[in-house]
Amino acid sequence: MTTELTADVCVVGGGPAGLTLAVELAKRSVSVVVVEQSGHFDRSFRGESVSPDSVWLLDKLGVLGRLDGAYQQMHRMEIVDSGSTVMRADFRRFPYPHPYPVEMPQPALLSALAALGQEEHPEHFTLVRRATATRLLRAGGEGGPVTGVVARTPEGELTVHAALTVAADGRFSKVREMSGLPYTKVPLERDVVWLKLPFPSEWDDRTYRIRIRGDQHGLFIPTHPDSVRVGFNIPKGGLKELRAQGLPALYERLDGLAPELAGSVRSEIRSWSDTSMLDIFTTTVPSWSMPGLVLIGDAAHTLTPILGQGVNHAIIDAVTLAPLVRDAIDAGGDEAALGRAGAEFQRAREESVAKSRGLQLRQERLFALHGVGGIGRRSLYRVMDRSQKLKQRVLAGAYFQLQKPGPHVVEAQSPATRV
Repeated sequence: MTTELTADVCVVGGGPAGLTLAVELAKRSVSVVVVEQSGHFDRSFRGESVSPDSVWLLDKLGVLGRLDGAYQQMHRMEIVDSGSTVMRADFRRFPYPHPYPVEMPQPALLSALAALGQEEHPEHFTLVRRATATRLLRAGGEGGPVTGVVARTPEGELTVHAALTVAADGRFSKVREMSGLPYTKVPLERDVVWLKLPFPSEWDDRTYRIRIRGDQHGLFIPTHPDSVRVGFNIPKGGLKELRAQGLPALYERLDGLAPELAGSVRSEIRSWSDTSMLDIFTTTVPSWSMPGLVLIGDAAHTLTPILGQGVNHAIIDAVTLAPLVRDAIDAGGDEAALGRAGAEFQRAREESVAKSRGLQLRQERLFALHGVGGIGRRSLYRVMDRSQKLKQRVLAGAYFQLQKPGPHVVEAQSPATRV
């Protein structure tokens, strides 16, 4: 059976970028169909860190109120290098409307966004699950403007005709591949092994922890409601070698970074299937659009896990693009008007993405230093630690690109307080 739908916009991918964009378009009376390959949102995600600017945007969208406390503010960041604390940042001292990063399970976020679209804008918002995009529709054949997508579903083929198609299908974007838009994938010198453990009783659950020893480092991220996500670096392509050494090699790596977790890692991680590996790379795309198509989120600019910027830029992309599309439709909605919207979107966002990527890559290089370089890294972090203004300036590049500082610092809260 073949089903056909027609909308102003077809969004491929029901992640944070795609669903935020769809809600923002539907709110502006732009009809949108979201094509999402999964049948549900109850999946395991690593990208649960939401930066303060995106928390601010989600609050303005009315999403936070729908989450019923299924997220957790983070109040502090702590870097320990070779056993010594070299830098602390207290987000409670940052004078912004929303100063806190938030740990938010993506299934809860995506469910809230989908419900917002379906309940408040049902005449403009359509979400099609279990639909995998297989090819782009093009006017005049191969090489022509994109006019929608064809997707495979359990019920048969789905064809979505749209004036604009948006690729929001992530770091391995199939739509980007099908479009033929050129891009450069730059692998970094490391991959990351991820695992999840019970939260240790001796830690407070409002602190991001970064542990460094030589050229090894680990990220320890409190995860709602009672776990800690752990990510530690291995050499690029080094997973096969690590596995060949057996689980004791994994245990020893974590013992060196976080001895507090020694007992739980041995009781919880009993096979390699209890872990996952993230291939670390960045992707740069010279042009984020072509006639009838725009890339957003990781499809347009893949970032690294440092400082949780993937979800942040996905949400900001969506909020930036939606009014430009509305204006283009008001101007006639033709290929030229939508093309100008795509170009303006990239101009508006490219500098911000580059700024975050630069900050991430500088941190990546710092983490890789050892020996004499490690001494320099520790000195640099200690210099930052002594200056609240310096910490604020550096972290603002990742966390506070949209919000404006207010006149007062947010009052400190008890570490036990949950929003």
